[in-house]
Amino acid sequence: RISSNPLVLHGRHFGRTVFALCNYPSLLTAGILRLEELQDSRSEYCDTCIVRQEHRVFMELINSYPGLIDRLTNSGEEDIIHVGELASFFFSKFLGKGASGARGDDTKTLKSAVLEWLVPRGQAVIPPLSRNIKSDRGFNHEVTGALLCPAGLDWSNAETKQNLKSGEIAVRGDQWPIFLYARSEYDVENPWKGLLRSEILVFGFKHVFTSPSSVDKEPKATRSGNAYLHGMKSVTKGSLAYIATQVRFALSSSSVFSRTDTVTDSENFYHSILDLLDDPDEDEEVTDLLTWWTRRVFPNSCSQRTISKNSALSKIRARRAALQER
Repeated sequence: RISSNPLVLHGRHFGRTVFALCNYPSLLTAGILRLEELQDSRSEYCDTCIVRQEHRVFMELINSYPGLIDRLTNSGEEDIIHVGELASFFFSKFLGKGASGARGDDTKTLKSAVLEWLVPRGQAVIPPLSRNIKSDRGFNHEVTGALLCPAGLDWSNAETKQNLKSGEIAVRGDQWPIFLYARSEYDVENPWKGLLRSEILVFGFKHVFTSPSSVDKEPKATRSGNAYLHGMKSVTKGSLAYIATQVRFALSSSSVFSRTDTVTDSENFYHSILDLLDDPDEDEEVTDLLTWWTRRVFPNSCSQRTISKNSALSKIRARRAALQER
């Protein structure tokens, strides 16, 4: 049963959309120290992608609680320490519980749901895959193995396939699987092409955020969906990395999601996706990617709403534009 505590509920959404693998005490301690450094030196803090990512997560967390940033920046040292300790305690206890609970729930439901998305509707997965036991997934199965095969390797090559099955080829988290790409097509000359635009990712995203029943229907955030409950109207960097990590784990043969699992290397995978999406040098591609996703999943959001031709509203807009041009 999902807790009704607002901090726990916020933790569930924060973990899914901003940062899933959060150590709240460490995040808050480092974030508060960085705020003090910024006030003292007026210098840039984003010297590495890790620091940049941590600060973004810290600021999103702090800004979601009105007045907290003021208490942390405009109070005396003793008050700041006191507020920081309280925030650290409550965030760890409740937000951490919410994020962990949401991750566990999504891992459980995607475990069986992903089997419906492996082949076109009406076709059967051969040999069949168990819904409850994952040992026959991963590189142990032709279909899931093909999807998990690292981009740049050829799953149809018998030697490559055998080496992946046996573990001779150890796949690190930053060796991204081909299923992240649209139609599983990887262009070595243009690795951004189709990246994070695959149908299986869209299905996974809709399953978690707009409700499982919305996967095969028009994109719409139902009243029971997580996106609707939290007023989510656009796709975030964190939510993309989260879904990619969850779908990758669902396809794998590992039975328990663990940050320290060196076989799936899920934490490294998650961070490598976020590192790319947070890189300011990739801003143009990332903006285009997030716009594509928001149009796919939230086509009726305000930012994407189009006005019907010849409607009264369109006439008002046209008249206002004409007046402004004079």
